[in-house]
Amino acid sequence: MTTAGFRPQVAARLASLDRPLTSYYLILGTSGLLLAVGLVMVLSTSSVSQLDSGGSPYSVFLKQLFGVLAGLVIMWVLAHTPPRLLRSVAYPLLLAAIAGLILVLAFGPDIAGVRRWIAVGGIQLQPSEFAKLAFLIWGADLLARKESLGQLNDWRTLLIPLLPGAAVVGLLVILGDDLGTTFLLLVILLALLWVIGTPARLFVGILGLVLFALVLLIKVAQYRSGRITGFLHPTYSNNWQLVQGKYAIGSGGFFGVGLGDSQLKWGWVPNDDTDFIFAILGEELGLIGTGCVVLLYAGLAYAGLRVARRVADPFMRLAAAGATAWIVVQALVNVSAVIGLLPITGVPLPLISQGLSSVLATMAAIGMLLCFARAEPGAREALAMAAPRWRHRIVAAFGRTGADANPESVRPAGRDTGQSVATRSAGRPKRSRLTNPETAAAKAGRGRPTPGDDRMSRSSKQPPARPRSGQKRPGSAHPGQRQGRPPRGPQH
Repeated sequence: MTTAGFRPQVAARLASLDRPLTSYYLILGTSGLLLAVGLVMVLSTSSVSQLDSGGSPYSVFLKQLFGVLAGLVIMWVLAHTPPRLLRSVAYPLLLAAIAGLILVLAFGPDIAGVRRWIAVGGIQLQPSEFAKLAFLIWGADLLARKESLGQLNDWRTLLIPLLPGAAVVGLLVILGDDLGTTFLLLVILLALLWVIGTPARLFVGILGLVLFALVLLIKVAQYRSGRITGFLHPTYSNNWQLVQGKYAIGSGGFFGVGLGDSQLKWGWVPNDDTDFIFAILGEELGLIGTGCVVLLYAGLAYAGLRVARRVADPFMRLAAAGATAWIVVQALVNVSAVIGLLPITGVPLPLISQGLSSVLATMAAIGMLLCFARAEPGAREALAMAAPRWRHRIVAAFGRTGADANPESVRPAGRDTGQSVATRSAGRPKRSRLTNPETAAAKAGRGRPTPGDDRMSRSSKQPPARPRSGQKRPGSAHPGQRQGRPPRGPQH
């Protein structure tokens, strides 16, 4: 195929993406596939540890499945929530997130030397995951209000109270020894400042301040400095997890060893169902599986940025960009840590790793993206046109059995036959007004005999008698006369 013939095909395929519902269906499809892959991998990885401890191999999987089902409900509700309602609860959400972080520090259990979880109704929740969503909505609403009031020209009004709010939330999270979530909060802050159009000099200054804060947090904790050393010079003694994770990905090859057939998940890779689930995914599904997962995240990134570019409302534009940066950067950090491109941070793989709080918060952000995708130009009209089409397909699919039993009962949609149930069951077609027209005068005179009707009916039924010789046919004209005219009289 020549280049001239290849370019129109590429242009046609790219033009197919320029539709009102492209972002909506891309977000829905990519997130749904990632959730399905996550459930399969959680079942594969967690069943081993549960069997080793004498428990049910499905206990962790059922917990994750419950989280996904609850997340689907949250996602559907947020997808149909007006954006102004999200803006109205921005401050209450931030205050609730701060209160949850304080409760964790005060009453949360100490697990492996960190305080990140709190029990709510017998379920362990991690408030720092929901703090990311609350800070995102609050920051987007704050900057959107400042833009509408024209208060973005001065750096003081731009950064206050956004920067102090980020500092408070980040400080509470880092007190729980969660550097990964603190880093993601700073990523959300930078994404909001970038989209709102912060001057380049001010943005570079804030970026430098963020990097300095991260370096300082790494230096003050000895185990974090040890992670940097293990990242630069990985050995079995200082970074067992990274070495085994690389070995798991490498042993998968191109096609993988098969679902459930991983060997390194039997206690060789620590945290194989949370932080290092991507390593087991690479071992079981190979390069093809890991490549498909990366492409799904790339599709989600494209759809989220497309929403941020096409919507007109400043709040939706900021929130869409911030949510996309949060999910995609978190996935990038997790994958990079597993393959040895970044130090291990402890952040889960979005929508795939085991964790109730992580999946609920991420699916809430996905629902918010779907809400904004419905606000794109022409999206609501396209959804309104697509809804009856899907409804007809569902009705046709479920009514196929009855249609096969009685084919005469199937009639094209949109035609009102006006027949009774008995007539439809008999299969008698209706007489159309177009094929058998009948005037009002004919309807009024129906059933009334007129003079000559009896003779006309008899004459129409009996053929005319053959005339005898010399006898004229009835109604025949005299030679030389025109038919229908009386003969002329004698000429005087």
